Amino acid sequence: MDIEWEAMERARRLLEPVIYRTPLAESAFLNDLSGQRLQFKLENLQRTGSFKIRGAYAHLAGLAPEAAARGVVTASAGNHAQGVALAASLLGISALVVMPERASLTKVEATRGYGAEIKLYGESFDDANLLAQSLAESTGRVYIPAFNSLEVIAGQATVGLEMLAQCPEINTLVVPVGGGGLIAGVAAVAKKMRGQTIRVVGVEAKAQDAVVRSLAQGEVVEVPRRHTIADGIQVKRPGDVTLALIQKYVDEVVTVSERDISRAMLLFLERMKIVVEGAGAVGLAAILSGALRPKAASPIGVVVSGGNLDVSLLSRILQKGLVEEGRQLHLFTILSDAPGELSHLLAEVARLGANVVRVEHERWHPSLDVEQVGIGLVLETRDAVHQRAVVQTLSALGYSIQAPRSFRTKNFDN
Repeated sequence: MDIEWEAMERARRLLEPVIYRTPLAESAFLNDLSGQRLQFKLENLQRTGSFKIRGAYAHLAGLAPEAAARGVVTASAGNHAQGVALAASLLGISALVVMPERASLTKVEATRGYGAEIKLYGESFDDANLLAQSLAESTGRVYIPAFNSLEVIAGQATVGLEMLAQCPEINTLVVPVGGGGLIAGVAAVAKKMRGQTIRVVGVEAKAQDAVVRSLAQGEVVEVPRRHTIADGIQVKRPGDVTLALIQKYVDEVVTVSERDISRAMLLFLERMKIVVEGAGAVGLAAILSGALRPKAASPIGVVVSGGNLDVSLLSRILQKGLVEEGRQLHLFTILSDAPGELSHLLAEVARLGANVVRVEHERWHPSLDVEQVGIGLVLETRDAVHQRAVVQTLSALGYSIQAPRSFRTKNFDN
């Protein structure tokens, strides 16, 4: 199984008047933090908010007129859906998109806004994909794979073509991996241009590591669907086409934890002022966590695959990230329910340089004495060292400081 250079060049020519040539950006802070020179390919700034428009348009633009007239059908959790919807709209093709019932409302509405007909079905991409294939057979529409298609892969390969033109010194490419279409295309173009002088590394979410397992077994392996904030790469199995290309061209695939992904998302927002979805953040997560160990000092190209993120999810990720980075402290204590007790506690907190974000009171739980009140504090702190100083000092002053979970369990739930 291979993809021809001519196919990738043809996709580049088709896409040139349609897509954005997204920037290759750098962050001094992230370079210092990682000890590397990182070049971020910002496909989160692409049309539809991800690289997926590349493969979708390349495939649809290559359809024969009689096939295009029948319309297309596809399945996606969000990014491919938007890519197909926009591509179909630009080409005047009718598009039906099957999305999981729990797909992001933002992505569903964006897909509908590009002119596609939406059908919600199943718990996962894989469920929706089965229905899309069935609808293709029953309606005559052309099925457009999300990743397991040489035409789609050729479109995604243009990400690699652009990166190596923008920074020829890159000697390592780091690419998110879900079904494998993006990395298959990027790796193929990189190896055809530079041979073994360039290293290509894929990154999966540890919770959904189908490609790592498939490579270990030497064949397509399906894994159970597990939750990950990197929903754009939440795929139970790679394609047979993509796996063959990954086996041929990709040097290594590593995995990253949910905590590493959320930290990378927070750093992108705080330090580069860009919104990056979980799938787009896995490359930075791999570098900062040590899952990927660069072998040379030359620039590392990191594909930031998309930025389609629900505001509600972003809020939760930021909250969790602040806690894990030592920037926000949640603690509980029990005070005497008397005038001045809370103000004394807050005065000590202020003296320690922590800022009070929220104060919660609990008076009515049966485990509390009638003259006691439970106090929950959310504090802004500088880092983990500052947090320890706050807790140790308050404890030394006689306050019984407890973590939120242990407080609620021991005092309120027994």
